[in-house]
Amino acid sequence: MKEKLLVGWKETLDLPELGIYGIEAKVDTGAASSVLHCNSYKIIHEDGQDWIICELIINFETEETKTLKLKLYKTKLVKSSFGQEEKRFYIRTTATLYDQVFGIKISFRNRSQMTYPMLLGKNFLYKRFLVDVSKENLSVKALAK
Repeated sequence: MKEKLLVGWKETLDLPELGIYGIEAKVDTGAASSVLHCNSYKIIHEDGQDWIICELIINFETEETKTLKLKLYKTKLVKSSFGQEEKRFYIRTTATLYDQVFGIKISFRNRSQMTYPMLLGKNFLYKRFLVDVSKENLSVKALAK
């Protein structure tokens, strides 16, 4: 059995395939899936495939944005934390924590009113990580040692 990595209530990670580095994510064991802030998006159907064209902030200090066209993995109806059902669009990409690369499925949503631009949900955490809610940025601190 592979030993699980320890993460805190928030972690700083990279999404290299999206060109996003040093993004702060709140670890949310109550959320099923991971969510990334997106200023705006639209869905298109092209060449027999569904795509999401989204404007992402790639540098949260300068608020630099980038528009990406990403292959949709799936569309799913989910219930928000407020109890409202909404359609979410997911992609598959990679996340780097503890200098290791992990596959991750991410949906997009405008999180401009939230403190953290990203949530790491239990589908990402499952069988990989244990959460210590008294700690934060354990992956970054481990690499600094």
